[in-house]
Amino acid sequence: MTASVHPSSVVEDGARLGAGVVIGPFCHIGAFVEIGDGARLHSHVVVSGRTRIGARAKIYPFAAIGLPSQDIKAALAEGGLTIGDDCVIREGVTINAGAGEGTCIGARCICLAASHVAHDCRLGDDVILSNQVLLGGHVEIGNCAMIGGAAAVHQNVRIGAQAFVGGLSGVEGDVIPFALASGDSAHLFGLNLVGLKRRGFAASRIERLRRAYRLLFARTDARVLSERIEILSQECDGDADVAAIVEFLRAPSTRPLCAPPAR
Repeated sequence: MTASVHPSSVVEDGARLGAGVVIGPFCHIGAFVEIGDGARLHSHVVVSGRTRIGARAKIYPFAAIGLPSQDIKAALAEGGLTIGDDCVIREGVTINAGAGEGTCIGARCICLAASHVAHDCRLGDDVILSNQVLLGGHVEIGNCAMIGGAAAVHQNVRIGAQAFVGGLSGVEGDVIPFALASGDSAHLFGLNLVGLKRRGFAASRIERLRRAYRLLFARTDARVLSERIEILSQECDGDADVAAIVEFLRAPSTRPLCAPPAR
């Protein structure tokens, strides 16, 4: 099944379109772009640079995908962009190519209207960016995390798997997996209980995460965070969820840790 390209669209020589790709009106596809089988670009979509888009992607009007980084120091760099299978990219979304290793978006991600993914971001699978979410450069987001509308995430911040960031939040520090963060200068407010329950986490599994959270952030505990992490590591006892939190906390980072608000 060959690709279908509207006569008003431009597909430069060298672009590779998979079987069943549909390119709607007034799109522009660059010479180094690769689009997977069954993808659909509705209209007025620009895809440029060394961009690979996975199968069955749905891209809506006025999205701009794979353009150079907005980092002034590296604006001419030719880093790439990879977007996984079954992603949905809504109206007015901008996703920049990398200035270094490249920007990478996993499978089944959803970028809602006017959201922005800056250079060299790394998004896992099943990530949701709500309307007008802004990600600075080198942001990392784990699998199944969700970012609420109009939240802004500082460059180099890491957001763990299964975490939730509330709308209108300003995220300046790393958010541990499974947590809920919110606020104009975001703090933690416990676990992402609604999201975890929706994804079928059993009560016993959530209770183990509660114990881990209390150990890390209890105000009555005089031990420093590094000591609490070590205790938590010893108490993992094969629990993959708690081990994921420990691994996240031990990983190198240039940002502070997002923590509960001071009382």
